[in-house]
Amino acid sequence: MPNSQFKIPNKDLFAIEALAQIPKILTLLDRNPHSPTYGCFDRNFWHYKIIDFPSGMSQEFVFPLALIYDTDTPNNPYYRQPAIKDWVKAGICYAARSAHKDGSCDDYFPFERASGAAAFSLLACIESYIILNLKDDLENNQKNNKFDNQAIINFFIKRADWLAEHHESGRLTNHQALIVLCLERLSQLLNTSRWDKAKVQRLERVLSWQNDEGWFVEYEGCDPGYHTLTISCLARIYQFNPDIRIKEALIKAVNLAAEFVHPDGSYGGEYTSRNTYNFFPHGFELVGNWIPEALQINTRFLQGLANGLSPCYADDHIIGHHTWNYLLAWRDFVDERPSEIISKNNQSNRIWLQNAKILIDRRQNTQLYLALNKGGVFKLFRDNKLVVADTQISLQLSDKGKIKNAVGHLVSPYRINIKDDDITISGNLGWAKQKQMTPLNLLILRVVMLTVGRFFPDLIRKLLQRVLIVGKNDAPFWFTRRFFWKNDKWCVVDKLEAKTWDNVISAGIGCDQTSIYVVMSRTFQKSQLQPWLDLTAEVNQLANSQPLKIEREL
Repeated sequence: MPNSQFKIPNKDLFAIEALAQIPKILTLLDRNPHSPTYGCFDRNFWHYKIIDFPSGMSQEFVFPLALIYDTDTPNNPYYRQPAIKDWVKAGICYAARSAHKDGSCDDYFPFERASGAAAFSLLACIESYIILNLKDDLENNQKNNKFDNQAIINFFIKRADWLAEHHESGRLTNHQALIVLCLERLSQLLNTSRWDKAKVQRLERVLSWQNDEGWFVEYEGCDPGYHTLTISCLARIYQFNPDIRIKEALIKAVNLAAEFVHPDGSYGGEYTSRNTYNFFPHGFELVGNWIPEALQINTRFLQGLANGLSPCYADDHIIGHHTWNYLLAWRDFVDERPSEIISKNNQSNRIWLQNAKILIDRRQNTQLYLALNKGGVFKLFRDNKLVVADTQISLQLSDKGKIKNAVGHLVSPYRINIKDDDITISGNLGWAKQKQMTPLNLLILRVVMLTVGRFFPDLIRKLLQRVLIVGKNDAPFWFTRRFFWKNDKWCVVDKLEAKTWDNVISAGIGCDQTSIYVVMSRTFQKSQLQPWLDLTAEVNQLANSQPLKIEREL
């Protein structure tokens, strides 16, 4: 697309997207002042009563409410509405009331003591407290809330202490960055050096977890979506602590993020390590004050928003993250932006992220985003439009009366061979992680957490991560996927070998299949309207040991 066709989008797109989520957030909130769960945002707990504890992550939703209260934008019916302010106070008080004695909170099972939930909700409560200047209000409403200002401050301190001392299993850089930001904001609010040592240690971890290629580790590799959340946190930290190392980390991180904005303005997808379409824009506005190129990332993303390409995050657990980040991007939007948008997608080049095992190839108005560590999962764009999204071959099998799923998109050290016009990936399919909760499983988990597990929540978390997220068990199917450039087009040849096809029920290739548990994955995005490629008839015609072969010209 010629640069002249790009227009600088209106920053109100961020506010419009966020405004659309506020009625849902308010529906999730118990707004009855006489209710024992007044201020709780977990509707499954307080209203449906289908779970036995409230998710602490839900209290993060005070943040978008505080921001929308303070956002003077057209068609905002919530601007300076006293009820919104009251509900934010109630939400903060409920966060304090529902926390464990050590200040931690749970997310998905009791006594989990989840770092992510604790950090997201603490940041939300601190920021809301500051934005709405709640000190006097909490003092005046002591009789109604049973929480005066000092009680709330004590809760902030207790949770910050827990976050400073607790170390979760797994490497999630965005959580570490969130914790640093929480400690920084609370240190400023209370004018204290209490967490200076913890801030330094956590920041060192964040910086050490940045790969030389610019990305931050998220479980098993590079996830550009969570990468933007880490950028957002670091950019705010840099505002308060202009450390040259943070600046250098942000420069590398922003340069990498620019590579992942698709030519249609969408971002991320199933070719990334955690399968997310996340995009947190706020950090790019902050960094854009000293790296104008960062603003172009948001401008290109806004083009996608204008074309309806934003993913849907409007479910009960994850609706808050993007809502508050969009509102912050609106608030800190840089009006003086580069007049010309230089899109990397208009340039012929190849980016080979050898450590991340992601290849981006741009040539003759095509853009290929290819995950070689995920068996060749890819997105292909031509003329700035998505042509194909592909999450590798999937087989459904019957095994001793059980239905199992063998897939080609799990992270693994596959064999790869990369040439200018020819790319090959080969390896075993893996068994999809499809563990579901049953009444018995839930009962066992509850008994464990109410007894031994409450003292060792990180051990339980680590075991669940192994079952639901990390690792790959090979299935008895060997695939080879080859990409080659021919007649100005990418061609794909898939070959799948097996000793027997007798137990295969169904076969196909989908555009959005994933098989690990990630909270922010499996959201809907318009590109997922691409139909399923059914290969069952082809498999049914194969004799045992005869390979399945599919050739496509994209």
